Amino acid sequence: MVSEIEKKGGKVQCLQAKNNFQLIAKFPQIIKYCNSNEIDVIHCHLPWAGFVGRIVHQQTKIPMIYTEHNMQERYHPVTKILNKRSFNFQSLAVGVSQDVSDSIEKNIKPQIPVKTILNGVNTDKFVRNYNDSAIRKEYGISDDALVVGLVSVFRFQKRIKIWIKILMAFMANSEREVYGLIVGAGPLEDEIRQEVVNCNLKDKIIMPGLQEQTKPYFNAMDIFMMSSSFEGLPIALLEAMSMECAIVTTNAGGIKEVIRDDKDGFMVDVENWMELSEKLVLLSEDSEKLNDLQKAARERVVSEFSLKSMVKNLEENYSELTL
Repeated sequence: MVSEIEKKGGKVQCLQAKNNFQLIAKFPQIIKYCNSNEIDVIHCHLPWAGFVGRIVHQQTKIPMIYTEHNMQERYHPVTKILNKRSFNFQSLAVGVSQDVSDSIEKNIKPQIPVKTILNGVNTDKFVRNYNDSAIRKEYGISDDALVVGLVSVFRFQKRIKIWIKILMAFMANSEREVYGLIVGAGPLEDEIRQEVVNCNLKDKIIMPGLQEQTKPYFNAMDIFMMSSSFEGLPIALLEAMSMECAIVTTNAGGIKEVIRDDKDGFMVDVENWMELSEKLVLLSEDSEKLNDLQKAARERVVSEFSLKSMVKNLEENYSELTL
């Protein structure tokens, strides 16, 4: 992210913090930086950064926006209390989906404005290159093989062990050569890698780890599958759609604000996750439907979830706060 910002001429100052408590302890440095550089707006993401931002806002009176990505019900009790008690000490809150905004209203009952600004993706950058088969070649995947992928942080709500079970069920009912491609890292990484070994899928599920550039991996995927129990509005989903991956997913959180079942992708109830394997079988047997959903996914994200639209909305709010 730093290199991308600097390429565009942006100035970046990184303050390293290994945990949330170290992050909070950085507030004097952040205040000094904001004052020295005449910062106009502070924009924070996620509760602990938001808490620090509120301290800085109270000390400097610089307008502050906080973007919430998750449902309040899903946070650790300590995080939830911290977020709730400090929530009104900021200028504006933004939910990345209507579900997220509704959760704020229900659980916090804020006295400050709450707006919904849907996540967006750079659809000019995330464009499928049909001539790029580098990842498939690297892992020995044939052009005819069907690749089901996921780009994710390895946390419990992503239910990646369930994702593996779904893929196994699909493989057992498909005559196609099938591979899984799971890109990412996180607290449950060792556990998930062991699950792949336990299921004898080490040669069929590829796990390249955390990747700074995910575009080549999306390019290798035919289908992007999510089995999450809850979500805000995942950027990886939008990137996959922009890259013309057919979407097969649960209807967790903000996902149902993006996917219209059987139009932009296939979607099942969170508790009926095994039905995802049936959707995979259907797509593996119907190349025309697969192609239709791939094209529809990109059309949907270009039309409604572009980065340009999100940035325009944010810039309008920045301007309002600095008047």
